[in-house]
Amino acid sequence: MDYTKFFSVNASRRKPSWIGRLRKFASSPSVLWLAGGLPNPSRFPFSEAKLTLRDGTVVNISPETMAAALQYGNKEGNVQLLNYLSDLTQGLHAPPCWSRTKQLITVGQDGLAKAFVMLVDPGDYVIVPQFCSIGSFSELSALNPRYISVEEDEEGMLAEDLRSTLAQLEFRPKVMYVSPSSNSPSGKRMSEQRRRAIYAIACEYDFLILEDDPYYFLHFKDDLPPSFLNLDNKGRVIRFDSFSDVVNTGVLTEVITGPEPLVEKILQHVQATVLGGIGLSQALFTELFRAWGVDGFLRHVREVRQLYCNKRDAMLMAAERHLTGLCEWNVPEGGMFLWLKVPGIKCTQGMLARCCADKNLLLVPGNAFTTNPKLPCQYMRACYSTATLEQMDKALKILADLIREEIQRDKDSPHQYDLL
Repeated sequence: MDYTKFFSVNASRRKPSWIGRLRKFASSPSVLWLAGGLPNPSRFPFSEAKLTLRDGTVVNISPETMAAALQYGNKEGNVQLLNYLSDLTQGLHAPPCWSRTKQLITVGQDGLAKAFVMLVDPGDYVIVPQFCSIGSFSELSALNPRYISVEEDEEGMLAEDLRSTLAQLEFRPKVMYVSPSSNSPSGKRMSEQRRRAIYAIACEYDFLILEDDPYYFLHFKDDLPPSFLNLDNKGRVIRFDSFSDVVNTGVLTEVITGPEPLVEKILQHVQATVLGGIGLSQALFTELFRAWGVDGFLRHVREVRQLYCNKRDAMLMAAERHLTGLCEWNVPEGGMFLWLKVPGIKCTQGMLARCCADKNLLLVPGNAFTTNPKLPCQYMRACYSTATLEQMDKALKILADLIREEIQRDKDSPHQYDLL
């Protein structure tokens, strides 16, 4: 496939770094390195570290490992960690195009943001779900695209709506953004049938799929549908995995998996901004895999998943107790959010703004998850990941009272609603 047709003007102009090209040779002890500004490790202030895991296992960061972690490293990421992540990816997703696939480790949502820059010029069409994570819209909107917002049901994006919309467009989109597993804000899981239908449309209309799956490891059932990466036999999927919610947000490790020409273009951008990667956090993650192995990591994931499942059940009990008749919701299949619809009011944003100021209760209005946050929206998102049972019960009781007040307010002023 000729991937250059998907590149934005920015990406087309971007060239690989000479230092980045040469750095792969720097690890050989026989190389006389005079090419780039590597700091002298003899004056690094940290020499070694010892960390204790929750199960009592002690992990040692040796002086050699510490020196390598604090230095500019391999441009794709820690080589040992890449090996672990390669095994994990192949075990979980079995990508059909693995021989033509490349992986890159970066931090936070940096890789996803750079993928948007790589593919989107102002005015380009971008396919997105009806409701989408705040972080994705924040970065993507800065590129000034034209959104194709696809209606959703309990299984996520409607393939029929996508196809009918595309059939009416004069110009075809280059890219679709989707978060298919336990996504934010709704916690929905896209079914296998739906994923296959959407992938077939991507092949028919020749667009790329950015599969952002930060809550993949927080799905509450073992029978996850195949990922888009698993279905991708044409080389049109870039997958983004995050380990922040199952390891910790301080590590913020993101791994990008996709066709080599596309990941290589993202890497060119990474080299200009992140430079040599976040070595110390990758070293910590590597030592964790060394202590646990892939099987141990997956055992840990199951424990974390059970914790969030219990939290979800507690939130649902509080919702049943206080919000029945006031709100509508589906049972989240994973993640850390309850997505609430309030049919009795026009827009949640004004209510939640007053709620934040007066009642010390924080939720996110649904407007924040749409392509046009200026329009009224009856939804809001509540997070249950850290709240205690008592806090959930207190919060939703306050919310119920606020909704009743807002319903009465709408009756008194039927043509007004607050948008900040």
